[in-house]
Parts: sequence; C-alpha cells; structure tokens
Amino acid sequence: MPVRRCLDCGEVLKGRSDKKFCSDQCRNNYNNTINREANNLVRNVHSVLRKNRKILGELYEGGKKKVHRDALLVSEFNINFFTHSVETDDDSVITKYCYEYGYRELDSEYIVLVKNKALLEI
Repeated sequence: MPVRRCLDCGEVLKGRSDKKFCSDQCRNNYNNTINREANNLVRNVHSVLRKNRKILGELYEGGKKKVHRDALLVSEFNINFFTHSVETDDDSVITKYCYEYGYRELDSEYIVLVKNKALLEI
C-alpha cells in the first residue's frame, strides 16, 4: 500500500483511507492557497465599493445633496464601481448606487446625491 501524504505539508497521513490532510490548519492553508486569486479579486472590488459608499455617505450625511463632480474625484471616488443602478421608466435618468447611497448626474458639472432608505429594511 502506497504511503499517503498531506496535500499541504507532505507529512505522512495516519488514520482514515480517504484522509487528505494531517490537520485543519493544513486543510485551510491548502484551500486558501487555491482560492487566493478569486478571493483577492472579490476583496479588492469590495474595498472600492466600501470606499465609494463611505464617500457618498459622508457627503450626503454632511447635508450636501448636490455636489460638484470634482468633489467626488478629489476624494478618490471611483465612478466605475457601483452596486446597482436604477433607471426611470423612460430611461432618461440613471441613478447609480453604492449600497444605499446613490448619485445621478444633474448636468455636466453637478451630481445629485440620494439615499434609498428602502434598502436599509432588507
């Protein structure tokens, strides 16, 4: 019978014939290594979304409902990342949201901030 070894550290396995790891630590380490690339992508996207939400929240809660486009860009807001968008029935106005805080272009210079309180009840 061939010697079975831990998939992570290579230590000789004892016990059940279908055992693949010598410990929970090796099992976790092995799976984390395999999933690292996919997890990093999700982690990075979520980080940008959290930052965008924080920026919108600070501006909105600070009493600003209409801001200059540059105010978002100066605070390193990334307009390419948002959680969802809502269009009006005639597709003329699109509001982009970062969780419950949203924004829509008023004109080429100004942006209107909104808060969707219905999302907080989910």
